[in-house]
Amino acid sequence: MNRIFISINDFFGFIQPVSDAVWNFPTQFSWYSQIPLLGKMSLAVTVLLGIGIYFTIRTRAVQTMCFSRAVMVMQRRRTTLVGVSPLGSFLLGLAMRVGPGNIVGVTGAITVGGPGALFWMWIAALFGMATAFTESVLAQLFKERKNDEFVGGMPFYGQRILGGGRVVGIFLSIAFIVYALFNVPAQTFNVFTGIGMIADTATGETAGRQSGLYYGIAIVLIVSCAYLILGGIRRVIAWTNVIVPMMALVFCGFSLLIIVINLPMVPYFLAEVLRGAFAPDALFGGAMGVALAEGVRRGLMSNEAGQGTITMAAAVADNKHPCEQGFVQAFGVFVDTLIICTMTGFIVVLAHLWSGSADSAQWTLASASRIGTYLQSVQALVPASLTDVITIVLAACYCLFAFTTLLGMISFAEISANFISRTPRFILLIRVLGSLVFVPFGALTVLAGLELSNLWAITDLTNIIMVYLNIPILLLGAPLVYKALEHYRTTNGGRFVSSSIGVETDYWTETQPGSADNAEQQR
Repeated sequence: MNRIFISINDFFGFIQPVSDAVWNFPTQFSWYSQIPLLGKMSLAVTVLLGIGIYFTIRTRAVQTMCFSRAVMVMQRRRTTLVGVSPLGSFLLGLAMRVGPGNIVGVTGAITVGGPGALFWMWIAALFGMATAFTESVLAQLFKERKNDEFVGGMPFYGQRILGGGRVVGIFLSIAFIVYALFNVPAQTFNVFTGIGMIADTATGETAGRQSGLYYGIAIVLIVSCAYLILGGIRRVIAWTNVIVPMMALVFCGFSLLIIVINLPMVPYFLAEVLRGAFAPDALFGGAMGVALAEGVRRGLMSNEAGQGTITMAAAVADNKHPCEQGFVQAFGVFVDTLIICTMTGFIVVLAHLWSGSADSAQWTLASASRIGTYLQSVQALVPASLTDVITIVLAACYCLFAFTTLLGMISFAEISANFISRTPRFILLIRVLGSLVFVPFGALTVLAGLELSNLWAITDLTNIIMVYLNIPILLLGAPLVYKALEHYRTTNGGRFVSSSIGVETDYWTETQPGSADNAEQQR
């Protein structure tokens, strides 16, 4: 069995250099890398940050509307049983956003780019809210009804915006399915890592990969994933509605406890972040460019703005106006990066792992070492009497982060697959591939004691590929978003029909069968 896994890893040996080349282009060229500040920023980073700034300008800072509007939309009672609630869609999206990247991504960014990377993660997220708004509105505009559900997302709006050719939508759907399913084994590995650390802390002993504990984890994980995924999107959402708020509140609560314990260090934390972002030696020594690049890159790993992944969650929601889900998903970017990632950053900066200590080298290793060093950071900042309790709780949160991301990946692959075929057999195939092929594969690699670095590198590569596929479509479809937003501002979210902005869609028609707006009118 080990030989098979190693052969698979060797087969994907080309992935890591390709991923590095795509992410770093054109910084590999000396003529470009010597340009002050800009020379540290790859094309991917420039595109992600630039598109967020562009959409912020064109939407007249739509971010300022997101906070109050998103909360209002999520609090509203539903009047139909079609699709899922805006709150359910928000939590499904957050299940994907709030993943292991909130810990390992933030710590990796700070280790490579210093504390200043956290500042640029904030900036990238604030501008990324406009990008998330744009892609989510497009997902709502071009969603389609499937029985008592909605389906949509990047393949659906991509097909319409790029001329209506079905081949385009099929290509985008396949690209997303490949992206999602190949990310599943890495998240499976992270689940094992989190539970393993809980057991190690509780017992004081390190369990081996061939131990009964790890086989038990494998069985429970595979069975639970199969139960949830094979039950369909509604079952997944019913569970994420419980798990996501719980894990977010617990993680934030314990992180706040650590901040309170170290409250006198808050000014130092802010000073280090700002100094790392703007100090003269950072600007002229190139560190600012590195911090900016790492902040944007790892910010994408966490909040996924511009990647097209959250569009699947945006499309399944039942809204009165397509802009409503734009506000909701943009708010999700804020919660993910400005709140949750900041709490991780506070712990890492204060523990000084970014300053060149021996432990910092562990950040270049697997995620198991990264989360281990993060927990060491936590232990350094709390009283010894609380160490074990807080370590167990945060390791459990990390496990749940990975588990909900895993569920989100497979669920979004299913939603995307609806573009290719909506037949029950085809949808069942996607569910089976995710829960009974890719999850067990990830579990088996853990039991075999392997870390398939080349396979995990697919995550980084597919992230940026999805960005490069999605951004051009967003630019072409953005005029429709601007019109929809103007309609929302003019009517204060009144009845919306797509023909009013010059496009015919399957759902936003005069009749809008099953829409919340019509249900209220019929009462």
